[in-house]
Amino acid sequence: EDVTAPQSSADPVPERKRTTPLNPATIVRRIFRGVSRRPFRDRVIHLLALRNYKKPELLARLQRDGVLAKDRDSLGKILQQVANLNAKDNSFSLKEYLFKDIQKDWPGYSETERQTLQLILSGKAASSPNATSTKHSPSQGPSDRDGPSRT
Repeated sequence: EDVTAPQSSADPVPERKRTTPLNPATIVRRIFRGVSRRPFRDRVIHLLALRNYKKPELLARLQRDGVLAKDRDSLGKILQQVANLNAKDNSFSLKEYLFKDIQKDWPGYSETERQTLQLILSGKAASSPNATSTKHSPSQGPSDRDGPSRT
């Protein structure tokens, strides 16, 4: 019995060592594989939704997530379409009308970035005049009319 006990306890251990440990780079790559399949323009938009980027910073972030050479070459053209250039610090900010297209569950966002985005989007909704006017005008109209007619 003594002979089989060490063998049975020793056997699983080498097997466990043989399985590859979870490599953080692999996990990150798996997450970003989902992003790298997305249209390049969407990737640029979703990064700019979080904050302003200078072109080299944006390029570095996109390359970290995996970027094709043809996409890298089209970055300038895409930025002209989707971003405003801040001449003071040469940074790009996302054009206002594109915030409505942002996906909160974008696969490239970390948990922190999702929370940041939530704050940005709720701030935009609060400051947007048509968001508030469309909410109030339909409800105000009938209630104002009904109110005086009842009294």
